[in-house]
Amino acid sequence: MNLSRLIHTGSGISFAMFLSIAISATGCATGTRGHETATDSVHHHGATGAAAGGHGHDAPSVSPEQALQKLVAGNARYVSGRLEHPDQTVARREEVAKSQHPFAIVLSCSDSRVPPEIVFDTGLGDLFVVRIAGNTADDAVIGSIEYAIEHLGATLVVVLGHERCGAVKATVDTASSTAPAPGHLAALLDPIRPAVKAVEGRSGDLLDNAVRENVARVVGQLKQSKPVLAERVAAGKLQVVGGRYDLDTGIVELK
Repeated sequence: MNLSRLIHTGSGISFAMFLSIAISATGCATGTRGHETATDSVHHHGATGAAAGGHGHDAPSVSPEQALQKLVAGNARYVSGRLEHPDQTVARREEVAKSQHPFAIVLSCSDSRVPPEIVFDTGLGDLFVVRIAGNTADDAVIGSIEYAIEHLGATLVVVLGHERCGAVKATVDTASSTAPAPGHLAALLDPIRPAVKAVEGRSGDLLDNAVRENVARVVGQLKQSKPVLAERVAAGKLQVVGGRYDLDTGIVELK
């Protein structure tokens, strides 16, 4: 049976049902999110899982605005050195072993200096993180984001670039070269090239301009991605924002 064809031909199978079938077939078992710590401004409550190992939308989801506020507050704690390390207890580990319901999705660079769970002072089950050098979005990345939105109930996507990004720098450094990138690096650099080209001649630092432009382009790409993301953005059920992490200060600039 071609499940993907059934989804697009209106044969009675939803995206969530497709994921449930796929997960059941592979024996994967994860689920919906439970409670936050007492210091969180927004509280969640555990949910009874759906057919696929506890996934579903039974738990009340956080609005995009609330999710963004939580990330801003967490980064402020990180920058000031007053981290709370929420949701990192034994009880929390046991809770999310049964179910998960992350309140936000972060598409970030793979750089070892930019771990989203730390820079936003979050814990187990709080963020659904997708990482790739250069924080670009191919079909696999978009599919992962769609999964977290459609099946786990996340309402916010943050595309997180960062200061002095190595992938963007490599793209800048090879912009005038006709030689192919070694190994599989072309798969990382080619999606960034349009951003580098767009900022050529712009005042300011070329690398930082390219980092910001790359984030903005990926945000636009996700907002227009059909059918899942674009429809939810249009309905006000999903917000996609860009961010730049400062390696020196720890500040995440979100917009």
